[in-house]
Amino acid sequence: MSTSENAKLQYEGGQNATAMTLLTDSGDHTTFESAATLWSRKSGSAPVVRPNGLLTGGVVTPDASAVNDVVDVAALTCYLAGVLTSVGAGELTISRGVTTDICMITSLTVTSGGALAAVAGTDSTAFSETRGAAGGPPFIAVGSIEIGQVRVSSVSAAVVASSEIFQVIGTHQERSDLFEINYGPVITAGVETKAGGSVTLLSALPLSHTGSVAKRVYASYSSPAFTDVSLASDFVPAETSHSVSSVQVYGNVLGSSSSSLGQGSFTCYLQDGISDPILKLKNEFLWFKFFSDRTQSAYTLTNGKFGIVRAFPAAGAENTAACTISAAKASTDHDS
Repeated sequence: MSTSENAKLQYEGGQNATAMTLLTDSGDHTTFESAATLWSRKSGSAPVVRPNGLLTGGVVTPDASAVNDVVDVAALTCYLAGVLTSVGAGELTISRGVTTDICMITSLTVTSGGALAAVAGTDSTAFSETRGAAGGPPFIAVGSIEIGQVRVSSVSAAVVASSEIFQVIGTHQERSDLFEINYGPVITAGVETKAGGSVTLLSALPLSHTGSVAKRVYASYSSPAFTDVSLASDFVPAETSHSVSSVQVYGNVLGSSSSSLGQGSFTCYLQDGISDPILKLKNEFLWFKFFSDRTQSAYTLTNGKFGIVRAFPAAGAENTAACTISAAKASTDHDS
């Protein structure tokens, strides 16, 4: 048997800020990681995620003046290296193949400097979907973004047709707004499936950039600094419970199960119940770290909205706070 007589509970008492920085591709081109294991969700410290990509505008249309091999690009906004960038409307000239190599793809991009630019592929007798291949879309510079492609199958100069313009998100266009944030490690069936302090794109990014790399993803964030809850007891992690219900039918019973996530909780013994530092964090989203044995490295992590109900008893009893942690996800256990 074991007890938690020697336990320790910590709360997110501060934050260490990191300015907008490039995240690292984990290798699956879907999850991009930071140097921090945890990201704070406290107001004023929550992460700001800015993958390179288009935000608004940037619609490509055939040239309004019917000039051969020219397309119009509407004004747009995008993120470049974590900076919101506005790019004015403009025109781009596309390329065509020569002789029998009639198929050519031109990538329409915004450079890392915030300018419109056309990048020509290599002509071929047939189209390819392989980046950098003859007849395929070209690799674009690292740090730039792709907003569309023009695919032509004639070597003769002509007005670009609408049917030759492609702007499918994820295939011909890089967006900046399709992701989810992992504030802490994601544990599935007891195995960490996503690193904490990371961003997961909704689908794997194409390797569209020079060197067969994905586009860049940037974020600013704060990592929590933990402080001991000096007088605490009765910690309960946020965990999933299950229940069963049944319906009687003729000659049988039909059963079904449901799951619910309970609140985390603990009791905190206060000094004066007014100026205690932890009380200033009421209603904030915070991280809590619980060690069932303060001499060991294993701990439980919980993140959620911090609530308190204070009690000021008479007759010499201690001032206390019944604390709750309203979590969106169950607490997770870690060996170290």
